[in-house]
Amino acid sequence: MSDGGRAERVGAELLRELTLLLRSEVKDPRIGPVTLQEVRVSRDLAHAKVYFTCFPLDECGDEQVKVLNGALAGFLRHELSRRVRLRSVPQLHFVHDTSVLEGERLAALIDSVAPAPRPDLEDGPEAESGERLPEPDGSCDPIADDGRP
Repeated sequence: MSDGGRAERVGAELLRELTLLLRSEVKDPRIGPVTLQEVRVSRDLAHAKVYFTCFPLDECGDEQVKVLNGALAGFLRHELSRRVRLRSVPQLHFVHDTSVLEGERLAALIDSVAPAPRPDLEDGPEAESGERLPEPDGSCDPIADDGRP
């Protein structure tokens, strides 16, 4: 088995345990509602980047990074050493993941540029004069059956 597979398994286990720890053990009022997205562990299992988002609207990301990468990272690493069976628990590096916010921003941009549906075209293709255009019969379709076996 490759080292990459092991790093992924360790990352999944760390994600599960960190989520439980943040939900049940951390009582720091500076930590708002955070959602852990992913844990990427280096191949040598020495470092782990923990990607998170905070709600509402990722307003407090920079503050959360400072708190999570401070003394709280040491506390979480210590608690992980008690819960996870690893020779050495990776150092935790918390990274604010802005992909959700960027996705919402891009969706809003697409919606603002996308053409609005035209009610005059709901019944099918019509000419500008209002008469209905003929439906395509497939005669110009290059993939249509041309009678060859």
